[in-house]
Amino acid sequence: MKFDNLDRKLLHLLQRDATRSLNEIADDIGLSRNACWRRAKALEEQGVISSRVALLDPVKINLGLTVFIGIRTDHHTAEWVEKFRKAVQDISEITGVYRMAGDTDYILRAMVPDMKAYDRLYKRLIDKIELSDVSSSFVMEEIKHTTALPLDYI
Repeated sequence: MKFDNLDRKLLHLLQRDATRSLNEIADDIGLSRNACWRRAKALEEQGVISSRVALLDPVKINLGLTVFIGIRTDHHTAEWVEKFRKAVQDISEITGVYRMAGDTDYILRAMVPDMKAYDRLYKRLIDKIELSDVSSSFVMEEIKHTTALPLDYI
C-alpha cells in the first residue's frame, strides 16, 4: 500500500478523535469534504482503518486495577493453543493476549476492579487451561497509554 502525506494526516486525526466532523477533518488536512470521505472510505476498504470505537475511562466503569499476567506452559501443541485461545477469549476482563519469545510464553493484560476480582479471574483461567506458571504484575501508575499507532513507518 502506498500512503501520501494527506493519508498520514487523515489517519493521525482519526486516531485522536474519530468523532470530529468530516468537514473539520477535511479543513484541517486541506481537502474537500468529498475527497476526504473518499480517502477515509478507501482506507477502510483496504483494512487500514479496522474499526471506529468509543474509548472508555476504566476508573469510571470500576476497572481501576490493570494486571499483566505472565504465562508459561509446557504444552505447545495445536490443540493446547486452541484451548488456550478459547479460554482467554471467553474471559472479558482479559483485554490483550500476546505470544512471546523468551522465558514467558504469553503475556495477558487484564482489567478488574480490585484484587478479589483478579483472584476470581485467576481461578477461572486455571480451571479452563493447564498452565506451568502464572506470574502477575499489578500496575501502580499508568505513565502512558495510547491507542494511536505511530505513522512514521508508512
